[in-house]
Amino acid sequence: MPASKTEPKMKKVYYSIKEVAEMFSVNESLLRYWEKAFPHIRPHVGSNNVRQYTEKDIEKVATVYNLVKVRGFKLDAARKMFNENREGVDKTAVLLDTLISVRDELLNLRQQLDRLS
Repeated sequence: MPASKTEPKMKKVYYSIKEVAEMFSVNESLLRYWEKAFPHIRPHVGSNNVRQYTEKDIEKVATVYNLVKVRGFKLDAARKMFNENREGVDKTAVLLDTLISVRDELLNLRQQLDRLS
């Protein structure tokens, strides 16, 4: 089963902005923009201006990704949801990932059945 958008593929202490952008199939500039729009996303920035994301930072990015890209909220509405109901939003993201995985498995089974017909 492929890794979901909310879970990093490998465990590291820090991830680069490029790695995080690839996890979510977004541009690095979008991540920088989300940092400004969502004050909760604050990766460590070293003396050489390189952003270093922890897993907690990535969880916050996943929440914003779910609200904006998956559920289609405008930034103001996503910010409000993020601030007021973070736990509910996180649970919804996990449920959505599970449903997407189930759908993908069902589509795979259907393709296999179609080949047998």
